[in-house]
Amino acid sequence: MYNTNKSYFSKSLLHWYDSNKRDLPWRKTNDLYKIWLSEVMLQQTRVDTVVPYYLQWVEKYKSIRSVAKADYQKLLKLWEGLGYYSRCKNFHKACIITANDYDGEIPSDYLKFRALPGVGDYIAAAVFSIGLKQTYPAIDGNVKRVMARVLRIKNITKRNKKRIRNTLIKWMDPERPGDINQALMDLANRICRVDHAHCSICPIDEICMAEKMSIPESYPAKVKKKVTPHKEIVAGIIWQGEKFLITKRPENALLGGLWELPGGEIESSETPIGALRRQIKEECDIDINIGKKVGYVKHAYSHFKITQTLFQCQTQESVKSMNKEYRWITPIEVNNYPFPKSNHKLFNILNSDGWNV
Repeated sequence: MYNTNKSYFSKSLLHWYDSNKRDLPWRKTNDLYKIWLSEVMLQQTRVDTVVPYYLQWVEKYKSIRSVAKADYQKLLKLWEGLGYYSRCKNFHKACIITANDYDGEIPSDYLKFRALPGVGDYIAAAVFSIGLKQTYPAIDGNVKRVMARVLRIKNITKRNKKRIRNTLIKWMDPERPGDINQALMDLANRICRVDHAHCSICPIDEICMAEKMSIPESYPAKVKKKVTPHKEIVAGIIWQGEKFLITKRPENALLGGLWELPGGEIESSETPIGALRRQIKEECDIDINIGKKVGYVKHAYSHFKITQTLFQCQTQESVKSMNKEYRWITPIEVNNYPFPKSNHKLFNILNSDGWNV
C-alpha cells in the first residue's frame, strides 16, 4: 500500500504543482540565505504580506555576512510592521553566529543549523529540503491539516504527529523533497482549506480518506480557541518645545528594541488620565500637564488585544531618571525609528488632526 500511495502521492502532487505553483520571489533562487530568510518571514505571516518585506530586505542585505554586520536598529526598522519581532532578533543573532563560526555559510550539518537561534524543526526542514534537496518534511499547521485529512486523523496527538511525519518521509520524492513541501503548502492554501476542502479538484483525492467522508472539513478536529485577553493602554505624546518623548522597549520584552510613546496599562481602579500621570512619573520621574484626548486605536497581538488611548501632554522638566533609552524627537524623525504598529496608528491620527494642538 505504501509503495502504491507513495508513487501516486508524489507524482500527482508534483504534476499539479508544476502547473499551479505560486509565483514567489524566493522560489526563483538557490541561495540558502534567501530561502532561510523567506522561511523566517513566513512564520505566522501571510505570503502577500511577506513579499514586499522580503524584496526590500534582500535588496539591502545581500548575504548572511551583511546581516551579521548590520546595526540591529536598522534591521528592526526594515522589519517594522511585519510583526513577531523576535524573528528579526533571532535571525540577526543566527547570522552573527553563522558568520563567525561557519564562515558565513549555513552549516551543512542539519543539527547545527537546527540549533541556531530561531531556526527550529520547521525552518531547518524547509531550508534543507528546498535548498539542499534533503528528505526532511517541513510540517506546519497547514501540512498537518492536509495530511490529517489524507490519513483521516481526527486529533493531532503526539502519536499522530509522528505518524504524519513518518508517512511524509516514506512518500516524499527523494529527487524533489523541497517541491513536495512547497506543493503541500500551496495545496493547503488553494484547495485543502480550513473551512472548505475543494476535493473535486484535489490532485491527491484518490488516496485521501477524509475525501470519502461526508464532511472532510471535520478533519482534523478543531481546537477550541481560548478567549483572547483585552488590555486598556494609555499613552502620552509629551511635548517639550518642538520635540516629543519616545522610549525604547527592553530587548528581552515583547516588541523588544522598538521605540514607543510612553505610557502603559490602565489598572482597574484608574482613569486613563490618572494611569498616564502615574506611568510617566514612575517611568520618567517628571510631572506632565495632560491636555486633550487625541483618540484611540485598537490592535491585536498574538495572545491579547489592546485599546490604546493617546493624550496630548506638555512638560517643562527634564527626564530625571529612566531605566531605558529615550529620545526627544520631532514628528519628521519618526521615520528614523522602528515603532510598533499600534503607535503608527496613533501617528496616523496625529497626521490627520495635527500633531501639537
